[in-house]
Amino acid sequence: MHYVIPVLMGSPGGQGGAEGFFVSLLPIAAMVAILWFLLIRPQQKEQQRHGALVKGLKKGDEVVTVGGLYGRIMSLNEEKVSLKVTDGVKVDVERSKVVRVLSKPAEPETS
Repeated sequence: MHYVIPVLMGSPGGQGGAEGFFVSLLPIAAMVAILWFLLIRPQQKEQQRHGALVKGLKKGDEVVTVGGLYGRIMSLNEEKVSLKVTDGVKVDVERSKVVRVLSKPAEPETS
């Protein structure tokens, strides 16, 4: 015994026409939507978050680079950041390679 689901198979006699075509596209559209919400959208949000982090860097911030280097920002421009790693050691890194800000510089209190 064979059970046929009319929605998936189209009309009897194999003449589904446009309805059968659109029904056959539903699984593909569902897979594209799943990929969008599981892969593409989170990646775009992470890129936006990282872009905001890089734009918000300031002198005195304590940061971590992609390579795991910890340092305090001594100076910065559009392309690079100068980090003080330890006493007497200054390293220049590409600005986009900063992945995390550990602490912001202390703001002077105004009374």
